[in-house]
Amino acid sequence: MSRLGPVLTLAAGAVLAAGLGVASITATPVANRTPAASDTGASGEPTAGKTDDTTDTGAETPAPEKSTEPATPSPSRTAKGPVKADYAGRVDRNGGLIAISVRGDKAIGYFCDGRTEAWFKGDAAEGKIGLEGFGGAAAGAGLGGGKATGWLKVGGKRWTFTAPTVRKPSGLYRATAQVRGAKIRAGWIVLKRPQGGFTQVGAAFEGDEQIDVPQLDGDRPTDPVTAGDTTLHPKDVDGFIEEMR
Repeated sequence: MSRLGPVLTLAAGAVLAAGLGVASITATPVANRTPAASDTGASGEPTAGKTDDTTDTGAETPAPEKSTEPATPSPSRTAKGPVKADYAGRVDRNGGLIAISVRGDKAIGYFCDGRTEAWFKGDAAEGKIGLEGFGGAAAGAGLGGGKATGWLKVGGKRWTFTAPTVRKPSGLYRATAQVRGAKIRAGWIVLKRPQGGFTQVGAAFEGDEQIDVPQLDGDRPTDPVTAGDTTLHPKDVDGFIEEMR
């Protein structure tokens, strides 16, 4: 990656919901940034068995084979759109990841590319979401066909993305802790790769100072991790989304 220009920090005092950084945009110094993608673990993907139609010939019809492939995640839906769904994918021409979670009529999102991060929150209705972050950051997407397809604007730049529906352990994670009067916060996106293993990106801060972000265990991303000399306990989106509304 090429070196960045002056470091951009737009955290200001606009951290919402008890300092969670819902609306933060922070440019990460090159010297301390997390690689945009890191691999953790590896696992193969099971293959579905096929079931053929059988014509009734009077003989006993054999039972169809059972699929060994995990069911594709299906968002809970109403006529107006999903009421519970999680999406994650790569941002086009950026290389970073975006994760979006919908719970009822509310949605939150997180973008990180190893240099810049942004937290968003907003509304979900009629199969669409609108998200806002600090400093003019924003995102929008249409939800349908098992994916969120939309756009993202951070730091004056705009990209598009397609984020398929995902299931745990893929998705959005966050951890916070209070140490010596300073708040430590970290965010991660974990995305399972089709060929096995995980892609992961994130950022961590102690107060306004960036620190090295620990890597999560891809298979067990809520296991404790250490940032400096502090133990963090990552939560999945259902563990912190209410604090961000």
